[in-house]
Amino acid sequence: MQKAPIMLVAACLALALAGCAASNAASTATATASAPVYIHMNGRNDFLEPTVAVAPGEPVVFVNEDTGFHNVIGYHRSTGKPNPAINGDLAGTKGAGHPVATYTVKLTKPGIYAYYCSVHAVLAKTYGAAVQPAHRPGVHGYPGAMAGEIVVTSDPSLVAQNPATTAKKILAGYFGG
Repeated sequence: MQKAPIMLVAACLALALAGCAASNAASTATATASAPVYIHMNGRNDFLEPTVAVAPGEPVVFVNEDTGFHNVIGYHRSTGKPNPAINGDLAGTKGAGHPVATYTVKLTKPGIYAYYCSVHAVLAKTYGAAVQPAHRPGVHGYPGAMAGEIVVTSDPSLVAQNPATTAKKILAGYFGG
């Protein structure tokens, strides 16, 4: 008599665990197939979304909606040492109707990844060995440093706070193709 209820409980538990595994697999598939987060560069020589948050492995696409060349150079703020995990070059866009240059990166390790455009900013010492980007003297455009950071986190509330423009590859009023 006791075996039947135990078998029923074991069968229910097995089904529940199988359902959890399927649910976790679906969540993982959704996370890896998530839409990219876009960071735009423009003619003012700045990143329109200088700080974004993404889930580990979520694609971050830098979009150059400017006619001039830009790059993305990663660095460690506390030491100034290079962090090549996000380095890339983006050619300028020829104009309306032409494709825009993009560069995609996927960061899997949680943390804060700082970057700057070395065409429009330089690293300047702050305290000890720490550095921060500063405006490159003699460069036209926005007077601030062309720099930003990507926060890789498992906290969905941080990811939900990205600016609305991070969901669009091409922004209205910019070149597109």
